[in-house]
Amino acid sequence: MSDILDRLSLSSCWCSERHTDGYEMIEEIVGLGFKRVELSHGIRISLVPGVLKAVEEGLVEVSSVHNFCPLPNSVQHAAPNLYEPSTVDQREMRLWDQYTTQTLDFAVKVGAPRIVIHSGSTWYFFESPEKKLDKWIDAQELKACDLLENQDFIKQRDRAMKRIKRASKKTMKRIVASYERALPWVKERGLQWGLENRESMEEMPIDADYADFLKELAEPESFGYWHDTGHAQIKHQLGFLDHRTHLETMAGRLVGFHLHDVSRSGRDHQVPGTGTIDFKMVSEFVRPEHTLVLELSPKLTTQQVLQSRDYIGEVFG
Repeated sequence: MSDILDRLSLSSCWCSERHTDGYEMIEEIVGLGFKRVELSHGIRISLVPGVLKAVEEGLVEVSSVHNFCPLPNSVQHAAPNLYEPSTVDQREMRLWDQYTTQTLDFAVKVGAPRIVIHSGSTWYFFESPEKKLDKWIDAQELKACDLLENQDFIKQRDRAMKRIKRASKKTMKRIVASYERALPWVKERGLQWGLENRESMEEMPIDADYADFLKELAEPESFGYWHDTGHAQIKHQLGFLDHRTHLETMAGRLVGFHLHDVSRSGRDHQVPGTGTIDFKMVSEFVRPEHTLVLELSPKLTTQQVLQSRDYIGEVFG
């Protein structure tokens, strides 16, 4: 257990919003017994001096940062999809380049070897198929855990995914081009990107295509797969993947995990062990070289954070 707890990071997403001083934020995390932290996509510029001071003093080790980190000057809230590598807009693409490069430079400053990153999404001029599906689910008053027992939902889901797959073909070409353009930035800094699986149907890549996407990118020392347990479980509940099978498929490119649970109603970033995820199964895929991060809702209490840490220590230890 002690080895796992030494490796386990807490994402700053749990507490960054309520702090005005980065040093105090790190002190709170370290005070809970964490030796490592992930600097998430809610790190405002005002928090940076204190974070750098804490790192320089050896107060904490930074296991990973999450693009965009720090946030652009004008942004005061978590915004990982503010700019996307899938965009067709050249101005947005330049801004994605700028702030992604800033994240890479910040990772070097804080000694973080890995960066978690989102790959973008498909776009629709009219109402998106996912929004249309969400409205249908709300109207039917269905719970996430009951969806796969409803044949009408399956028809609606498959209809939506058919549109998303059509749109994804051009979108994925833009994403691959963006990552290929960015590859020299990553390599020259000696870093590694963890491309995260997402909870939205319209965020790319489609889970069934993830392995082929990474094969196309190649360069495993620069591009790895970052597994978010909650996002995978949400897709599991929708019938888009089997959680274990997906991990088996992606195991060869795994570099890190976001660990959090999903309630029966479909709410993620909950205390591990209190929801629908089989963390014993997840633990079978953890290797010594993987980065492990608790990514918890800021609504959780200090006691719930400690409960989460202890549970992961017990199950993964």
